[in-house]
Amino acid sequence: MIDPSIIPADARLYLRPEQLVDSPVGRDGEVARIAGGLSWCAAYELIAVSGGARAVQASVPVSALPALLANLPDAQAERLRTLATAISAPRAALALGDAVLRLDQPQVMGILNATPDSFSDGGTDADAGATARRGFDLRAAGAALVDVGGESTRPGAAPVWDGDEIARVVPVIAAMAPGRTPISIDTRKAAVMEAALKAGAHMVNDVAALLWDDRALEVVARAGCPVVLMHSPDPAKGGHGEGDYRDVLIDVFDWLEARIAAVVAGGVDRARILVDPGIGFGKSLAGNLALLNGIALFHALGVPIVLGASRKRMIGALSHAAPADERLGGSLTLALHGAQHGVQLLRVHDVAETAQALKVWRGLRDAALTAPR
Repeated sequence: MIDPSIIPADARLYLRPEQLVDSPVGRDGEVARIAGGLSWCAAYELIAVSGGARAVQASVPVSALPALLANLPDAQAERLRTLATAISAPRAALALGDAVLRLDQPQVMGILNATPDSFSDGGTDADAGATARRGFDLRAAGAALVDVGGESTRPGAAPVWDGDEIARVVPVIAAMAPGRTPISIDTRKAAVMEAALKAGAHMVNDVAALLWDDRALEVVARAGCPVVLMHSPDPAKGGHGEGDYRDVLIDVFDWLEARIAAVVAGGVDRARILVDPGIGFGKSLAGNLALLNGIALFHALGVPIVLGASRKRMIGALSHAAPADERLGGSLTLALHGAQHGVQLLRVHDVAETAQALKVWRGLRDAALTAPR
């Protein structure tokens, strides 16, 4: 067991599930379930940050955690106890209109762009009905939730006036709403949120974590809808500023932890908050990889995780500058990496392929639970 005396008294502590196992069968007391889902871990990575740097980074077996807690100062022991409880606690299902989205297994969030400059399915066709039909196709292909957006958030994209964004997304959402498809609105603007929710959207997905628009938090709190809070370095000025990180994984965790607290204080039920580490938003390739490798740390926030890495530039950077429409293999790799580490929502362009990959992954998990030991 780690010697508690090596942990500085002023250190801020973190726990990340590690040493994932394929089954908990026959391992009572040796493994912990991650977020009530289909993944288990046999150990935690304990990170102690003091003076802005990692002072301790060590592996603690799940079975050894109680003894460690018993030998730490009360405040640090309580911190670790809280984190471990948050890691294992089941995530509440989301009520999205007539649908209930269970979060005890990874789900697909399909991207539906209603923008004229989209590189994927988007708004090259101005017919809202045709765009809505693509949304229904995403649902039929395996999307548990369709994320409708009317403003590109790629680096260098021009801002869109609220009225134009509303004109793009509201007819699509209104056309989809009678089909009882769970819909989220991908926007940072309060007026767009209001119009989309009124038209039939059920959730807000905000790349600015309700910080771009002064009214956004009020709108979400009043609506009582679920909301995704995404990290970016300077959300009030746009999501692609240069991030000044000492430790990108820890810095993003701390930012999201503080943002959750602020949004709860603003009247949003914690059970309706999801977080997104913001892959590709103000992070270098090394920073994105650090976040993905450490993605399980965010379970300690106690809320569901959304991972949006589909077709991101980092995939091209790792694969001979492959263009956006040639990044399926990398996108599937990152989606399965997220699923393996307990991520609840995978935001993707390639819904059918991701849904199929998850079905095979789920088959492997189910087989592991019933295999002889």
